[in-house]
Amino acid sequence: MNTEQHERIKCLIIGSGPAGYTAAIYTARADLKPVLYTGLLIGGQLTKTSDVENYPGYPDGIMGPEMMEGFHKQASRMGADLRIGFASDVDFSERPYKVTIDENKVLLADSVIIATGATPKLLGLDSEEQYSGHGVSACATCDGFFFKGEDVAIVGAGDTAAEEALHLSKLCRKVYMLVRKSNFRASKTMVHRVENTPNIEIMFNVEVKEILGDGVKVNGARLFHNITSEETKLDVTGLFLAIGHRPNTGVFSPWIDMDNVGYIKTKNCSTKTNIPGIFCCGDAQDPNYRQAITAAGSGCMAALDCERFLSAMEHGAIE
Repeated sequence: MNTEQHERIKCLIIGSGPAGYTAAIYTARADLKPVLYTGLLIGGQLTKTSDVENYPGYPDGIMGPEMMEGFHKQASRMGADLRIGFASDVDFSERPYKVTIDENKVLLADSVIIATGATPKLLGLDSEEQYSGHGVSACATCDGFFFKGEDVAIVGAGDTAAEEALHLSKLCRKVYMLVRKSNFRASKTMVHRVENTPNIEIMFNVEVKEILGDGVKVNGARLFHNITSEETKLDVTGLFLAIGHRPNTGVFSPWIDMDNVGYIKTKNCSTKTNIPGIFCCGDAQDPNYRQAITAAGSGCMAALDCERFLSAMEHGAIE
């Protein structure tokens, strides 16, 4: 391949959520001249979130899209080159690394920061999209506070669903845990905690067929019992989805070490991957916390790790 026709980049950042933008801010301030490609969802999952009240520095809260617009402007002001596009292919066999953008533009990068995030798994209902951010949420830790004293439901049967049900039980009047099968996937310890929490009611063998609302906010869910075929209406003001996340990391799978779900493995509490000069931050490597603040923090870590790597490379410590 004739490398002369391809743009050479010192630091390439893939993804534009809190992790990617924070990495861009730090690498720009370190004069690494970062180029950031936004990915398909510019600003990441927070652009699909309404109120954000748990990010420090916003005492009155802030809307998710507004917050990410601020991240974007700050990264731009620091000198980061922010571009719209997604990584459609990569070749990490040798440095400089080859990254194809939008299936036609090939870049050569001395270092790459992966910040592609993870996408919540959905039920596939039309009403799900309609009420997303208005009663439908994929993060009880983020949004549970808005349903204080109300009746809510959570869909899921694993440890995450159990943990989020317990979190909601401290805030909400009643929590319905909707389990599609006749048993949990969660650990026995988590099941025991759920079963012994008075305001959590477990409903087995039920599926959500439709999320109900008044056109603005959720006011119920239509349930289907997959053994009796009975349909019922559940009166709730919030529906939380805890059926898993899908890391947006498929394009990197031939090269980067991942777990069996697709989360990228990083080394020794750093953002380093198995390939020198390739770093990962944010939800693409975090199956546990998935918060804006932790994503931003790991974006800072990736920038610092990347700066040290490039400095070592420039001084001949890395071939």
